[in-house]
Amino acid sequence: MTEASVPPDFTMQRSSRDQTEVHDRLEAWLAEVLPPGADPVVTLHAGVDTNGMSSETVILDVTWTEDGARRTGEYVARVAPAQADVPVFREYRLQDQYDAMRLAGELTDVPVPAVRWFEQTGAVLGTPFFLMDRVEGIVPPDVMPYPFGDNWLYDADPADQDRLARSSVEAIVKLHAIADPTTTFGFLDPAVTGNEGATPLARNLAKTRAWYEWAALDLTRSPLVDRALAWLEANLPATDDAVLCWGDARIGNMMYRDFEPVAVLDWEMASIGPRELDASWIVFAHQVFQTIAQVFELPGMPEFLSEESVKATYRELSGVELGDLTWYHLYNAVIWCVVFMRTGLRQVRFGEIEQPDDIETLFHCKPLVERLLAEVGA
Repeated sequence: MTEASVPPDFTMQRSSRDQTEVHDRLEAWLAEVLPPGADPVVTLHAGVDTNGMSSETVILDVTWTEDGARRTGEYVARVAPAQADVPVFREYRLQDQYDAMRLAGELTDVPVPAVRWFEQTGAVLGTPFFLMDRVEGIVPPDVMPYPFGDNWLYDADPADQDRLARSSVEAIVKLHAIADPTTTFGFLDPAVTGNEGATPLARNLAKTRAWYEWAALDLTRSPLVDRALAWLEANLPATDDAVLCWGDARIGNMMYRDFEPVAVLDWEMASIGPRELDASWIVFAHQVFQTIAQVFELPGMPEFLSEESVKATYRELSGVELGDLTWYHLYNAVIWCVVFMRTGLRQVRFGEIEQPDDIETLFHCKPLVERLLAEVGA
């Protein structure tokens, strides 16, 4: 690539918290949580800046005394963002994330990290957080996106790439197979937060509409998103299918060893709804990065995680034939646009970019959204 064609740096600041203060507060809190005499010592490590846009993540070791001996645990703290740091989501229901991860880990063999201590009050770090076990593995990078090349997944043998894709879809299939999800995971139904609709899918759409309207208050409306939402509302699929939807079901939210998942992460968007939501998400997320690669005249990975291959793998592993994904792709496109609205506003907040005159310049997925709208005649 020429210097002019180098892609923008997608890294961004997520938090204004002072790390020394975070260390001291965590250490004092653990001294209260652990049994008397534990004498915990916290070591903070560098954060994760190559993946994810919505959460604060603190990587730490904790050493304490237990049964007369010193032991060390390796953990990750998931911290709800402070309002001053421009959170991505309208609501950040950390208890729901904690419970969804705990139940998914108990009810399946999907590698969901074990969740540990939960601080719900916000008194320690200013917002709630929980600790979960840290897992060793590698992640397909978001920065720079893995289809850009020069990374372990792009450079892998095609058979290993296929193995990763298949095992990732298998994790989604297993989550979708959990029995009685509307009861077990009823707290994830958008109706709980006041979103109305006759079906789980209708309630998810209402929640996304409300999220967009909230995001637009701090910036401007997007004609592209307005068109997409109007079409989605006019063409809502008539389905009452309801499974546990991971929500952010993409390979960038999994850790791998030997091209198979060892950790399924990032449960902020977990919900109850049709299985096509997750199936579309893993396809669409790849298409976003593939589209960005093509904009910069890079070959990318056009055959990887194709819609046809994902649907075929899903059918083989579950016995369920997925429906048409067009509506779900456009729905997920709206979600990506709203995420980019919020992360763009956060970059303005931290002085990384100037506030744009055209909000849609923040949408790295804009060419893909425009193509989808053209295909449906919207």
